[in-house]
Amino acid sequence: MVWRLTRAQFKNGQGEGNRRAFRKLLRSGAEPGVLAYADGKPVGWCAVAPREDFSFLERSRVLAPLDDQPVWSITCLFVAKEWRRRGLSTQLIEAAVKLARKHGANVVEAYPQDVKGTWPAAFIWTGVTPAFKKAGFKVAGRRSPKRPIMRIRTR
Repeated sequence: MVWRLTRAQFKNGQGEGNRRAFRKLLRSGAEPGVLAYADGKPVGWCAVAPREDFSFLERSRVLAPLDDQPVWSITCLFVAKEWRRRGLSTQLIEAAVKLARKHGANVVEAYPQDVKGTWPAAFIWTGVTPAFKKAGFKVAGRRSPKRPIMRIRTR
């Protein structure tokens, strides 16, 4: 929910308040992303929605729009520790692109980290560049050395 709310809203809703907000989003019929399951348990998550749904992006100078094209954005990617390094990130990204295409998206954008060496997982919750490259994304812009803006056309 951090990308969907103002900083104050997120902070004031920490814990149960933000969970309630997410449940409300789901009850509205929105499909805010895709889940990966193994043996009936969730092991991965990828958030995707129209860019305008993510107020954080409107406040970011580094991730400001590249142009006036309508895009869908992938803002969060999580894979459970025991399922990492198996290609699940790329599969989640591909599923998120399919979901966006199903809802009419022509372009999907992502904001992964360019990681050199080993980083703690907490710092790469937007995903890493190689996983997006494997899913067909290309760097479309860059305002930060470590944070490219990557895109893929869906049609």
